[in-house]
Amino acid sequence: MITPTTGDDAVLRYITRDGRPGMTWGCRVVEDRPDLLALYLPKETPHKRWSAGPNGRELADSAWWADTLRLMFPGRAHSVWLTWRPEGFVGYYVNLEEPFRRTPIGFDTNDHTLDIVVKPDLQWSWKDETLLQDQERRGDYSTALVEEIRREAAAVIAVIESGASPFDGSWGHWRPDPAWPTPRLPDHWNSEPAALWDRRRWAYPQADDPGRSESGPVVSHDAAG
Repeated sequence: MITPTTGDDAVLRYITRDGRPGMTWGCRVVEDRPDLLALYLPKETPHKRWSAGPNGRELADSAWWADTLRLMFPGRAHSVWLTWRPEGFVGYYVNLEEPFRRTPIGFDTNDHTLDIVVKPDLQWSWKDETLLQDQERRGDYSTALVEEIRREAAAVIAVIESGASPFDGSWGHWRPDPAWPTPRLPDHWNSEPAALWDRRRWAYPQADDPGRSESGPVVSHDAAG
């Protein structure tokens, strides 16, 4: 498994419910501690995203849209994204997701649809609540998973409203090393075996149904800022 140091390249992948690499980013390791993994995705970072193709939704090359610092917490089912545009700090974005796992090339997780958009003044709002309800209704997510997603979200909202870290401004003035090049996405980003979540069968009732595949998440993270 990868044991990165500050400044190293890494690969962050969303592993689809049927166990394949989906949306994937190159990224740069900022910190890797027992309580925190911080990854930097500068604007124009190469990544793979779902788009319409001749055979339906497929992964296509794209470039990330804004300077983003992604804070991930071992064992926790969310990450916190800080975003900067040329005019300055835009705000926070809480992404509900699987707890991350390490791989030889980086880190694997998967999106859990529900998000919380947080302004710099810590005013917050939900994003994609209806989509989460739809995924439960279709059987993509178990009812137990949806309940756990909402508990995780409620715990994060309590932190937001208290103004505690990482919403206390302690990361707001962080800046990357100017010598860092844009992260790369290696050719073997999708051939490295996925690190599957050990609760996936509990979470995704149809995960092992050979007649059902997941083409990709339907949410757009470009709305984070």
